[in-house]
Amino acid sequence: MKVFVTGSSGLIGKWVLERILEMGWTVRGFDRRENPYPHLAPHCEVGDIMDEPRLTAALQAFEPDAVIHLAARCDLDGRTLEDYDSNIGGVENLCRAVKATPSIKRALYTSSQLVCKVGYIPTSYEDYCPHTVYGESKVGTERTVRKMDGGGCTWCLLRPTTVWGPYMNEHYQSLLRHLARGNYFHSGGGALHKSYAYAGNIAYQYIKFLEAPAEAIQGKAFYLADYEPLSLRAYIDGLAAAFGVRQPVTVPLPLAKLLALAGDAIEACGRRTPYNSFRLRNIRTEYVFDMTPTEQICGPLPFTFEEGVQATAQWFMQENPGLFKR
Repeated sequence: MKVFVTGSSGLIGKWVLERILEMGWTVRGFDRRENPYPHLAPHCEVGDIMDEPRLTAALQAFEPDAVIHLAARCDLDGRTLEDYDSNIGGVENLCRAVKATPSIKRALYTSSQLVCKVGYIPTSYEDYCPHTVYGESKVGTERTVRKMDGGGCTWCLLRPTTVWGPYMNEHYQSLLRHLARGNYFHSGGGALHKSYAYAGNIAYQYIKFLEAPAEAIQGKAFYLADYEPLSLRAYIDGLAAAFGVRQPVTVPLPLAKLLALAGDAIEACGRRTPYNSFRLRNIRTEYVFDMTPTEQICGPLPFTFEEGVQATAQWFMQENPGLFKR
């Protein structure tokens, strides 16, 4: 199979490209920035999905069998939908480019779990409840794909949850840094279950959606995550053990709330802080999706939770040896 991957320089893109190459398939990455990994760079080109002629030319020159769309603005800093035009206008460009490329038989369009606010479980494919502008832009992604019938090929929408694992970006590494320095504490009790996705498993799921029968996926939306929800407490404690640092203490929830309010006050004065009410809510909110539809498509996943924790810890320690010198 020949697969064209937009957004190929991101975390999911790296893992997806490697999985495709491991299978002996041909891949072409397409991203606004050069691929940072030397072994993947020869398989990628620089381009922007907002440049429709360039995108169409790249697709038609490569003549892929399938497209995996990962390119997006993913931060929460934008204030208007125009700030996230690549998530809507860029998707319109891609749908037109797919339609103009006869070789393409399948397209996987990546959305986000944040088409619904954290903790909200939708009742249908089109039951939306975003609470950020980014989430609204991903609702726009989904509506655009539906309106344009995915470019006229077999298509589906994929909603990754929080993705963790080696090569995660700096935002997610910050938790590991606090943990390695002994600055992390559990905010109240409880396991805090969340439907998270290990990077190696989500790459595997993308491949399985390329291989699935068309009638099983056409026009549907699927969440991408490990089938068993992750316990945030077990995740943190497992990383601490792998790092060889002390286990984090548990701060009673009333005290955690006071610390979060203190963080709010510090930020109100113009200074940034790693702990505030927003982060406390994110930590405490449990969300577990029914992964049965995805499991029926993808079957068993290749990596266990324990293997993911060990691989993540080993990678982080290799990347940050100074944090672990004693």
